[in-house]
Amino acid sequence: MRFDIITIFPELFTGVLECGILRRAIQSGLVEIRIVNLRDFTADRHKSVDDRPYGGGEGMVIMPGPLFDAIEFCCGVERPRDPYCRVVLTTPQGRTWTQEVAAEYSRLGHVVLICGRYEGVDQRVIDQQVDDEISIGDFVLSGGEIAAMVVIDTVSRLIPGVLGNSDSAVNESFTSGLLDCPQYTRPSVFRGMEVPEVLLSGDHARIEKWRREQALAKTRQSRPELIDD
Repeated sequence: MRFDIITIFPELFTGVLECGILRRAIQSGLVEIRIVNLRDFTADRHKSVDDRPYGGGEGMVIMPGPLFDAIEFCCGVERPRDPYCRVVLTTPQGRTWTQEVAAEYSRLGHVVLICGRYEGVDQRVIDQQVDDEISIGDFVLSGGEIAAMVVIDTVSRLIPGVLGNSDSAVNESFTSGLLDCPQYTRPSVFRGMEVPEVLLSGDHARIEKWRREQALAKTRQSRPELIDD
């Protein structure tokens, strides 16, 4: 799986890609991540990537020229519509990122992530080059870099071989449509608080039934709309 990240702040990704699961995924060759600096595709000495919007208004808009060139660098000049390649813009106007969408992306071979900034990008980029627009929630960030990190992390976890235990991704929250059940580890008694007896019973059928009931109860309390869905 290959990710290309188009950004004006490549240094933001340094720590994220050098730790934990993502680091191991990159080292094992299961995930390839390339950081593409948008300013490398500018033509002026100031390396400008933005300009004032036509029609007036606050803020700045990312110009089409550098973005077209950067996308073509990542995908090829002709931009063939490869069904296993997707050019994605992170934006508050996009469809909401969910575990289901992450699973959809994990079946691709190449994802190009455009990190939105300022008031957005020139609409001609969206019309001609962008295959999908993604939002990680109904709030505003300073830029799309954090959203891109979320996309990369959630998708990478679903790629076979990235997690040490292949069942981990299957049993996580939201995969079944519910929140996860409560988890416990040793000691069995801590400061007078005991682990539920069923988890110590060794009866796998009872344990599975308990976990299902607890997941339903937790979801009903914290995220009832998931049960409605």
